[in-house]
Amino acid sequence: MTYAAEIQRQRATIASLGAKWAAIDPDTAARMAVQNRFRTGLDIARYTAKIMREDMAAYDADPASYTQSLGCWHGFIGQQKMISIKKHFGTTKGRYLYLSGWMVAALRSEFGPLPDQSMHEKTSVPALIEELYTFLRQADARELGMLFRDLDAAKDAGDAVNTHRLLREIDEHQTHVVPIIADIDAGFGNAEATYLLARKMIEAGACALQIENQVSDEKQCGHQDGKVTVPHEDFLQKIRAIRYAFLELGVEDGIIVARTDSLGAGLTKQIAFSKEPGDLGDRYNAFLDCEEVAPSDIANGQVFISRQGKLLAPKRLPSNLYQFRAGTGEDRCVLDCITALENGADLLWIETEKPHIGQIGGMVNRIREVIPNAKLVYNNSPSFNWTLSFRQQVFDAWEAEGRDVSDYDRARLMSVDYDGTDLADEADERIRTFQKDAAREAGIFHHLITLPTYHTAALSTDNLAREYFGGAGMLGYVKGVQRKEIREGIACVKHQNMAGSDIGDDHKEAFAGEAALKAGGKDNTMNQFAA
Repeated sequence: MTYAAEIQRQRATIASLGAKWAAIDPDTAARMAVQNRFRTGLDIARYTAKIMREDMAAYDADPASYTQSLGCWHGFIGQQKMISIKKHFGTTKGRYLYLSGWMVAALRSEFGPLPDQSMHEKTSVPALIEELYTFLRQADARELGMLFRDLDAAKDAGDAVNTHRLLREIDEHQTHVVPIIADIDAGFGNAEATYLLARKMIEAGACALQIENQVSDEKQCGHQDGKVTVPHEDFLQKIRAIRYAFLELGVEDGIIVARTDSLGAGLTKQIAFSKEPGDLGDRYNAFLDCEEVAPSDIANGQVFISRQGKLLAPKRLPSNLYQFRAGTGEDRCVLDCITALENGADLLWIETEKPHIGQIGGMVNRIREVIPNAKLVYNNSPSFNWTLSFRQQVFDAWEAEGRDVSDYDRARLMSVDYDGTDLADEADERIRTFQKDAAREAGIFHHLITLPTYHTAALSTDNLAREYFGGAGMLGYVKGVQRKEIREGIACVKHQNMAGSDIGDDHKEAFAGEAALKAGGKDNTMNQFAA
């Protein structure tokens, strides 16, 4: 609905109530409605699910149409990210937000900083989704509010051309609200617990939920040791639970991202249930590290499975966990992915130990032999040492080609001594094109960095503290922060405006008229930052 049509709708509504609503201005009511496009989180989930489905189809047609996101641990961080994207690129198309369970645990738990082991309050996850969308909706209201102020000025000046341009900008305004891929960990319990949490996350606005095949009560970060997976049927129960939550809430095209940690997980808590040879449970159990046992050698407390007429004892640890055979991780990943897609998942996530296109693409090609349009969400993780990994990849490639690598020590390639060398430059170029190359060669539809803003907050704070508390004093802030904000056009240099002061003034004027006590007058120090 256009702004003009919304004014007419509000005018009709107000007129129908007669004199008691005479003080209500239809134009102001229309502006408020336009500034608040999304009434509920479910409105957001339905809107963003459609966007994500369209983006998935675009990627299937052309892998150059991959999408990206950054993990955000606070609404303000997500808001500033989307404002920046609109400023630099003019559109939010193909850019999402990622909600990282790692950052919720480390930064948002009432227990204080926690490791990524599902120990944080599950309610903190939907709360962060709601917070992120609150800030994104406020970014819409702020931007539209400034357009309305410019529109009033153009009308007052009798500038018809500018008035027409601004009305078009208002009607064509692109929202800051974008899809969020949200981490539900391993579901925080059984399938019913997964369903209940998924429902809360969807109601808060999430259109895409990422769930992993680890045991809930043994869950570890994907880049830590000690990961324990569950049999496929246990995982599929949770995928079905999430789909039921989407359907119940009317988000029929909600997206489920099935993550497998099998590449780095050498343990399982359960022996899968199997009815007959070759079924899913039997295929899972086939990866167990077993020893054939003669009846005479049975020891107390042993557990056995039978296969092809043989009695096998799976290796069981003192933790009561069972061990997989070494070297089976990729095969288990491929089976996990095919099984998840065949049973309702939409996208895959394979957690790897390094960013290697050949490794990822090799697994995706095997999956695509069964499911041709299989595609990944991939974690461009800060847990990878990108510099060392890619320098070593280049070293290995050069060595395989027969090139002279005697000037380089493979174990020391992280050293600053190699900066600026041909090897380092080629490695940096591979890092620069990694997302484009992996989208084309390894089936990666969505590239994300799980916790970049955790690191940027730490780095920028360290830089400021070093300067401000050192010899630079106040110049450390002015030169390192404020001067850059002004010259680079960072919107929050006018922090009162960013926090909603001007929106509040507009409301005060609507509510109180000439009696409004507004904050944005001539004595507001933010006027020092006027363009």
